[in-house]
Amino acid sequence: MRKNKFGISELTAQRGSRVSAPRALECPVQMEAKVVHVHELAADDAVWRGNLVAIEVRITHVHADPKIMMDGHPNRVDPDKWRPLIMSFQEFYGLAPGKLQRSELGQIPEVYYRPPGWTPAS
Repeated sequence: MRKNKFGISELTAQRGSRVSAPRALECPVQMEAKVVHVHELAADDAVWRGNLVAIEVRITHVHADPKIMMDGHPNRVDPDKWRPLIMSFQEFYGLAPGKLQRSELGQIPEVYYRPPGWTPAS
């Protein structure tokens, strides 16, 4: 039996309220979104053309755990109650200095992220 990403990560798939994609129940903040436009980048570069895109989305619904909401403000997240995990350059960080934990993505050599035929500029 093949596991999906929720089974592998041991997260609970929760049905979205406005989109068909599932969301992870264990995440304190979840945003449902629909793709508005896919912008192709570097269209004038023979090597990067077709390899880079920016995806524009419209947030349709936000799910936030009540435990992280600001007292007296039901539509505001309290930054003292929620400390999000941030990925920067393939490594995990929080709001304090230093890495928080090991990242599997951080173990992948950078060369594997380059398109075929790419050479560094001299």
